[in-house]
Amino acid sequence: MDADPVFDALGDATRRRILEVLRAGALPVGALSDALPVGRPAVSKHLRVLEGAGLVTHRSVGTRNLYAVAPEGLALAQRWLVDQWDDVLGAFAAHVEKERPSS
Repeated sequence: MDADPVFDALGDATRRRILEVLRAGALPVGALSDALPVGRPAVSKHLRVLEGAGLVTHRSVGTRNLYAVAPEGLALAQRWLVDQWDDVLGAFAAHVEKERPSS
């Protein structure tokens, strides 16, 4: 499971904001740029990165491209985080057990 592209994409605040805006539903680039402090060309570039990481999808409706959150991309990040959390908690529990004084 390679979550690096997902976390690389999520490392940018504008891309995270795009995902937040898209939670309400699919939108074209123009509507996204209206909701953000960046212009259409910048939004388009950010959408390409998000799509490349599997975090958004797009579909053509007439002459417009509508972008939407791709839940499977976020699921990959969630699985990676859960795996890390489980490993850390397991290591902590082992450490506590090792350090516990014998009764």
